[in-house]
Amino acid sequence: MFTLDRLRALAAVAAHGSIARAARSMHMTPSGVSQQLAKLEREAGHPLLEPHGRSVRLTHAGRILAGHADRLLAQLAAAQADLADLGDEVLGPLRIGGVGSAVRTLLPEALATLVAAHPRLTPTVVDGEAIDLLPLLLNGELDLLLIESWANRPLPVPEGVTQRQLVSEEVYVAVSERHPLADRDTVDLAELADTVWACCPPGTEPYEALVQALRARGVEPDIRYAVAEHPTQLALVARSLAAALIPAMSRDAAPPAVRFLLAHPPLRRDIRAAWLTRGESPPVRACVAALTA
Repeated sequence: MFTLDRLRALAAVAAHGSIARAARSMHMTPSGVSQQLAKLEREAGHPLLEPHGRSVRLTHAGRILAGHADRLLAQLAAAQADLADLGDEVLGPLRIGGVGSAVRTLLPEALATLVAAHPRLTPTVVDGEAIDLLPLLLNGELDLLLIESWANRPLPVPEGVTQRQLVSEEVYVAVSERHPLADRDTVDLAELADTVWACCPPGTEPYEALVQALRARGVEPDIRYAVAEHPTQLALVARSLAAALIPAMSRDAAPPAVRFLLAHPPLRRDIRAAWLTRGESPPVRACVAALTA
């Protein structure tokens, strides 16, 4: 195993052309540098220096190893600089997970602002539902989440997770323009007893919110289309195959044949940023600030 001190000695000889000059640059004695190089030669299994007049020069093996030493030392210096910057500079990875509508609507502008201001930041994004994303946050695979919480079914969040509300919005009942109630402004959920629904898959927050909202009005939901994306749900609505609960931020994804009715009782959804309290890093703080700007 090559030690950094010995690699530094070889790199110094390569840079300065002699053991004496290398020793001065490293604030060492020439004999100390020679001892380091002798040990490095034994570790390498090849001669690294050869006599050259009254001095020495690197052998072919010495030049190869010196090149690697230069790259390793440069990488180490960069790592030390990055660690020194961690206290106040936004850099390195930022792993984000979020529900699809929030990823589509809120993240692009925030990330564009962040990357422009902090070119050493490297964000990555995955979409999904809170039921899948929260475990990834808790075990350290993600740094920041954009999750949803419905007013009629608040999302339970484990201890040690900090939340910041980003959006609070109305949720609409989306129906086809050919639906018998399409000309209404408001619909009581009790009037939708015979309605087929499109919704996110079972276990997700939107699914459970829909089930609870309908059952509270005495309606047993008939959910036949389990699809995660609002645009796909809206495509089914437009073809008179189903109704769907659609938050305000996803209304712009609707085909022309879709109508939006306010629900009675009213339904609302919050989008929140969530992160581990103990894992609040400069990139997380910067992203939350960009999302709330």
